[in-house]
Amino acid sequence: MKRKVTKAIFPVAGLGTRFLPATKSIPKEIMTLVDRPLIQYAIDEARAAGIEEFIFVTSRGKSALEDYFDAAPVIHAELEAKGKKDLLEILAKTTMDSGQIAYVRQQKAMGLGHAVWCARRLLQDDEAFAVLLPDDVIAAEKPCLQQMVEAYEETGGNIVATMEVPMDKVSSYGVLDVAEDMGSFVKAKGMVEKPKKEDAPSNLAVIGRYILQPEIMDTLNQKKIGAGGEIQLTDAIAQEIVNSDNVYGLRFRGQRFDCGSKSGFLQATVAFGLARPDLAAEFSDFLNDVVAMRQAAE
Repeated sequence: MKRKVTKAIFPVAGLGTRFLPATKSIPKEIMTLVDRPLIQYAIDEARAAGIEEFIFVTSRGKSALEDYFDAAPVIHAELEAKGKKDLLEILAKTTMDSGQIAYVRQQKAMGLGHAVWCARRLLQDDEAFAVLLPDDVIAAEKPCLQQMVEAYEETGGNIVATMEVPMDKVSSYGVLDVAEDMGSFVKAKGMVEKPKKEDAPSNLAVIGRYILQPEIMDTLNQKKIGAGGEIQLTDAIAQEIVNSDNVYGLRFRGQRFDCGSKSGFLQATVAFGLARPDLAAEFSDFLNDVVAMRQAAE
């Protein structure tokens, strides 16, 4: 019997250098997309999928991230006194109950696989778990991780979220070698981290959502160095294919934004802004004016 997936790991130890100077003083995960930090989107997605315990792999300088999930009694009292119930409801979603959230340190940047490995002692030996990368923000009618949990109930094993990318972009991703294509999900016979275009086994790229079996920690514990001189999660998942032949890729339904890049962050801002009923009309008019002025200038 498969155990319910109730724990999730959030690797948030990165320095966010692509967003300097903003990230000189604030963690990248706290940067705001419309009116919510990136990390809030990941937390909301995890909660919708039934996640109950949240493990953050952090590093020095991430205290603002930890404070974000703490209670804010002064703000709460001010809103309550003014009767602002709508804002109180929003504030409540940012607060984690005691014991629901845990933090572990990744003291040296050694890759995503190493970051996941850092959380090993907070997981039980027979417990599947989720991994969410907050840089990947996914707009979907049904949250991506919820889609994956539903697929997991059918397939078991390890599941990665996948999407098709242009062949000239495969070198930026982990890529699946497909054994069997079943439409909404595929069975993998291999995975390659950031292959050259001519070496890529497919254009089916892995993005930052995973459901993993506990055995993967045994592989990560070997600390094998992979692409970029780091311990790659992709390599450990590829080894699970060899060991257990139980890795699947889910073609999730939704649109993924790479908010680890400036361009992706801007694209997400536009998309999420236009999706907001309270902002869409005014924002759309502004964007149309901008486009019209650019066309006129040309």
